[in-house]
Amino acid sequence: MLTPQNGVMFLRRHTKLVGDADYTYWSLVKTVRTAKGPRHELVAHLGKLTPDEAHQAREWADLDALLDGSPPVQQLALGQPAPPPPAPLWRTVNVGGLRVEHVRQFGRVYLALALWRRLRLHTLLQELLPRGEEAVAWEATACVLTLARFCAQPSELSVAERWYADSALADLLGVPAGRINESRLYRGLDVLLKHKEAIGKHLLERYQSWFGVQFEFLIYDVTSTYFEGLAENNELAARGHSRDHRSDCKQVCIGLVVTPEGLPVAYEVFAGNRADVTTVAAMVELLEKKYGQAKRVWVMDRGMVSEANLTWLRERGALYLVGTPKSQLRQFEKALLAETDWHVVREGLEVKLVVAPDGTSTERYVLCRSQDRGAKEKAMLERQIARLREEWAKLEAALQNKPESEAGPVERRIGKWLGRYPAAAKLFTVSLRRDARGRVCGLVVKEQKEKLDWARHAHGAYLLRTNHAAADPAELWRWYVQLTQAEAAFRLDKSDLGLRPVFHQKAKRVQAHILVCFLALALWRVLEQWMASKGLGTCARQLLKELDELHSMDVVLPTDSGVELRLRVVAQPEKELAQLLAHLGLGLPQRPKILANVVPKNGSKKS
Repeated sequence: MLTPQNGVMFLRRHTKLVGDADYTYWSLVKTVRTAKGPRHELVAHLGKLTPDEAHQAREWADLDALLDGSPPVQQLALGQPAPPPPAPLWRTVNVGGLRVEHVRQFGRVYLALALWRRLRLHTLLQELLPRGEEAVAWEATACVLTLARFCAQPSELSVAERWYADSALADLLGVPAGRINESRLYRGLDVLLKHKEAIGKHLLERYQSWFGVQFEFLIYDVTSTYFEGLAENNELAARGHSRDHRSDCKQVCIGLVVTPEGLPVAYEVFAGNRADVTTVAAMVELLEKKYGQAKRVWVMDRGMVSEANLTWLRERGALYLVGTPKSQLRQFEKALLAETDWHVVREGLEVKLVVAPDGTSTERYVLCRSQDRGAKEKAMLERQIARLREEWAKLEAALQNKPESEAGPVERRIGKWLGRYPAAAKLFTVSLRRDARGRVCGLVVKEQKEKLDWARHAHGAYLLRTNHAAADPAELWRWYVQLTQAEAAFRLDKSDLGLRPVFHQKAKRVQAHILVCFLALALWRVLEQWMASKGLGTCARQLLKELDELHSMDVVLPTDSGVELRLRVVAQPEKELAQLLAHLGLGLPQRPKILANVVPKNGSKKS
C-alpha cells in the first residue's frame, strides 16, 4: 500500500497530440517539501490502460456482483461451456423521433454504493434491522442518508425533494423515488442511531480484513460544529471555543479517533463548552470498553495534555505520545542549542531524543526543529515586532505633541496593540513617562533582549513527550505527525461532507446527523485507501470529479410498429475515466436495460 510521507499523492491527467490523435494518460504525483518550498514529484506513470474486457459483457442483472466486488452472477466456472449469445433484437427505428429523457447523476452514487457494499454495511444493517412492514427497508434508508451526505447534500429535505430523483440510486437500490420522503429519512435517522456502537465495531473489522489495518496506534483530536437556530432542546448545545469562528452560535464538541491511515474508528459528542483536556478519559474508557485494554499508543495534540491526564494514562498502563506547551521547551534550552545527537528525518527537519528534566522519570522527550517552520515563525514574529515599534513611535509622537492629563486612554491604546500582537507583546515592557505637571508626555519602551534571543533560538522548535520505549526519535516523530490525519478528517467532514452547520434541533437527531457524517467520512477514507492499494494515490477528489461526468439516461426509440422502446443505459465513460475504473477493478453495466414498450399517446399499437 502506498502511503505519502511528505504530502498528498494525487492523480494528474496528461494529454498530448500524436499524429492526428490525442493520447491521454495518467501519472501519480505527490507533494514534497524542498528548500524552495513545496514541489510536485512524479511517483509513477500509470500508462494508457484499457478497461478489463470482462467488464464489457456484464449486464444490469449483475449489479449486485459489480457493487459487492464479487464475480458476476453469469460468470462461468472453469471448463464450463459458454452459453450461446443472446439473439439480436432487431427493430426498425424512426431516427428523427429518437430522444433522451430523465438524465441522472450516476458516477458518484455508483462508487459510493460500491463502497457501502464492500464495507458490508448493507449486511450488517439487514441483520440489525430485520425487514418488517415498512415500505422501504431501514438498511436502504440508512444507505440513502449516508450516500447523500457523501455527495454533500445539505439536508434531508433536499434529498427527498430533488437529489434522490435526480440520481441513479432509485435504479441501483430498487427503491422508487416516490417512496423517499422527508419523514422517512427522519425516521431512518432515529432508527440508525440505536446501532452506533455495532457500526463502529463492524467498520474496524472491515478495515482490518480489507486493508490489513493495525490497531496499535490511535489518534485523537477534538473539533466543534455549530447550530443554525436556538437549539433549546439540546442539553449539549452551548457556547464555547468555536473552531468555526462562530462564537455567536451554540455548538457541540466532537471527539474523533482515527487510525494512522485516517480511517475513523469511533467518535463521541460532548457539550459545546467542554474543554478538550477533559474529554481524554471518556474517549480512552470508551475505546477500552469496546476493544479491550490493550497497550495501544495514544497520539494527541498539546490541547489534550495535562499532568492529571498523563498520570491517569500511566496508571492504566496506557502508552502515549503527545505534544507539549511551547513554554516547556525552555527546560531543554541546552539540548536544543547543542549541535550534537540530531537525527535528520528529511531535508530541513531534525529530531533528538532527550531525557526528562529531573532525570528520574520513565518519560522521554523528543526535540524537533524544522527549518521551514522556523522561517515562518521568524517572519511572523519580526512582522509583529515591526508593527509594535511603529505603533510605539506614533504614540510617542502624539504624546509629545499633546500630553494627556489622564493615563487611562493611553493605557487602553497600549493594551489594544499588545493584544493584537501577542507573540511580540511578551518581548516588550511599556511604561508611561510624565512631565513636570504630571501629564503623560511619552513612553518608556524596553525590549527584553534575553526573551528575544530565546524566541529566535526557538523558532521552528517543538517538543513531544512519550512513555513509549521506541529508541528512534524519527519514528516517534512520524507517529506524531499522523495527527494531521485527524485534522484532515475534520476538514473533510466539515467542508466536503456537510457536518456544519447543524440544522436539527432535537438532541437525538443531532446525534444521528453526526453518525451519518461519520459513516460518510468512513466511505471517503476507505475510497482513499482503496485508491492507494491500487496505486492511484490518496486524493479522492480527482476521481470523484471525473465520476461526476458519468450519467445514466433513458433512450426512447420510436419503432415502425408504433411502439416506443425505452432503454435505460449508462453513458460510456471517457477513456481517461475508464482507465481509473479499470485500475480499481470497478465495472459498469454495459448493456441497456429494457424498461417498457410504450404506445405513444397520439399513436396506435401495430401488430
